[in-house]
Amino acid sequence: MKRAKFDSVISVSRLRSIQVLMGLLFLYFMLVTLEIPLISRFGFELESSQLISTPFDSNSKFSRLNSMSQDPVFPSKMGLSLPKRKMGEFKKVSGLIFDEKAFDSFDKDEFSELHKVVRDAFVTGKKLFQDIESGKVESELVSLTQKNRTESCPDSVSSWGSEFVAGGKIMVIPCGLTLGSHITVVGTPRWAHEEKDPKITLVKDDEETVMVSQFMMELQGLKTVDGEDPPRILHLNPRLKGDWSGKPVIEQNTCYRMQWGSAMRCDGWKSKPSEETVDGQVKCEKWIRDDDNHSEESKATWWLKRLISGRTKKVSIDWPYPFVENKLFVLTLSAGLEGYHINVDGRHITSFPYRTGFTLEDATGLFVNGDIDVHSVFAASLPSTHPSFAPQRHLEMLPKWQAPPLPDGPVELFIGILSAGNHFAERMAVRKSWMQHSSIKSSNIVARFFVAMHGRKEINVELVKEADFFGDVVIVPYMDNYDLVVLKTVAICEYGVRTVAAKYVMKCDDDTFVRIDAVMKEVKKVRSGRSLYVGNINYYHKPLRHGKWAVTYEEWPEEDYPPYANGPGYIISFDIAEYIVSEFEKHKLRLFKMEDVSMGMWVEQFNSSRPVEYVHSLKFCQFGCIDDYYTAHYQSPRQMICLWRKLLLGKPRCCNVR
Repeated sequence: MKRAKFDSVISVSRLRSIQVLMGLLFLYFMLVTLEIPLISRFGFELESSQLISTPFDSNSKFSRLNSMSQDPVFPSKMGLSLPKRKMGEFKKVSGLIFDEKAFDSFDKDEFSELHKVVRDAFVTGKKLFQDIESGKVESELVSLTQKNRTESCPDSVSSWGSEFVAGGKIMVIPCGLTLGSHITVVGTPRWAHEEKDPKITLVKDDEETVMVSQFMMELQGLKTVDGEDPPRILHLNPRLKGDWSGKPVIEQNTCYRMQWGSAMRCDGWKSKPSEETVDGQVKCEKWIRDDDNHSEESKATWWLKRLISGRTKKVSIDWPYPFVENKLFVLTLSAGLEGYHINVDGRHITSFPYRTGFTLEDATGLFVNGDIDVHSVFAASLPSTHPSFAPQRHLEMLPKWQAPPLPDGPVELFIGILSAGNHFAERMAVRKSWMQHSSIKSSNIVARFFVAMHGRKEINVELVKEADFFGDVVIVPYMDNYDLVVLKTVAICEYGVRTVAAKYVMKCDDDTFVRIDAVMKEVKKVRSGRSLYVGNINYYHKPLRHGKWAVTYEEWPEEDYPPYANGPGYIISFDIAEYIVSEFEKHKLRLFKMEDVSMGMWVEQFNSSRPVEYVHSLKFCQFGCIDDYYTAHYQSPRQMICLWRKLLLGKPRCCNVR
């Protein structure tokens, strides 16, 4: 009996000892847990001024801790608290580092052509931005603004033969073109002349001469860089004689910063029925060729077919090449919804689809040169507002549309919105629609526009004012170019990692409507801590080797693209974004002109060292909108507002207004 009591006392004592030990152990863990953020806070305070005021150092404490952590939800998962930010430091300019001097220490073949274009764009854009910030451009713009305010935007402009030649064979179009604008040129092609080694033909002997008759008509924009030719928004080149094919042709193209695009040639054969049209018009009409006997056959059999069928059938009539030496012609160029349309003597000849990056409002001059005598040029249905006044018309400078301040700690999601400098209306529509979501207004989710330098100085100055007022524009200081959109994507990753320490980083366009709740719900399907890539994923897509989106083998030698999410909207985790920025600043990141394919390539590279969970959904719409969408693309400013109003009523439904 005594032994039983003794054993019970010992059991109680052991139990109490265990409880005491557990309590001490719990207290120890509490102290350790509290000590880590305390030490981290003091450590960050010592370095905070360096982190904020100087470019990011890859060897900094924040970077070293990131490399130690294998969790994309870092730093919140590590228990670290970030320092208070100086808001002005992160407000306006991207912190993306690009060292152009790094190219000097490598062989010329070390980098791709695209990398060299990147270097030039950064050098030019950086200088332009510095000039704007230093106030150097301010005095110019004061006088320019006064001039523009008094400068009218006429509905039409004209120039006559001698006047046109005296003006350098160029007619200024003060406010550019708009939808429905048209230009009429009356001229006479000159007789062919002998020419040695013309660029448009193949001459075997340097002494051999070729009979040449050709002229060009170009819609030109403003020069973007001193010493370079202005951009050719449209280059129309009728070649009556002297082309390498030996036939009369019409060639059309675009040129930006002295880099020509893929030429579109009309050589007398009508475009194939399977080929895309431009506003319902074929790209190339048919005309009579020396080697074509089909026209005669059709005319000879027409009567026979009529007798057999008993009724008249439609018969196409073939016309000759529209330009003839020493014969007057009337050419009309009109701006349609999808492209330019060329009519000669009242007959449609060719249509040229718009190319991305070449806008109608940038066409501020018509240049005609070559073997032609110009009698008159007349442009009508021109825009009534000068492009430099467009921001004042679209922007609502009201405090309620300003971005809330950045939070002190990490955010759940960062949304980077790709935009162009002159897209003032698009940015305003986003501010007034889905950027009014409660998660963005409370700064749990942060959204910013990413814009590069525009070719027009007045656009850049207005852009800087917009960034200062709204606080939601991040300027990436390089000269904007469609092939370099990928740089904005890298800048989005840099901002998401270093400025807001976002758990997830999303990229979208300024014509993309984002359903915040639906996107976050899709992201939450992936277990926390895993690397992810969410969007409308394309698998086994092949590069197009012909057409508008053609990719050469030099640009992409592989037969297939890696799996990639469509560009209008996708999400990646923190660790993938951090990897992209690190590789870019070490000049190890492979760049490709299609930014969505580039992201797929980078994720695939990251996936080789750490598994990435791919999440595919068609509700990240590539073209337009579907009901119950996650993102809707190609939405006009009016559609953005309409979608937001419907969403406030709890109805994620599409709007069909334009």
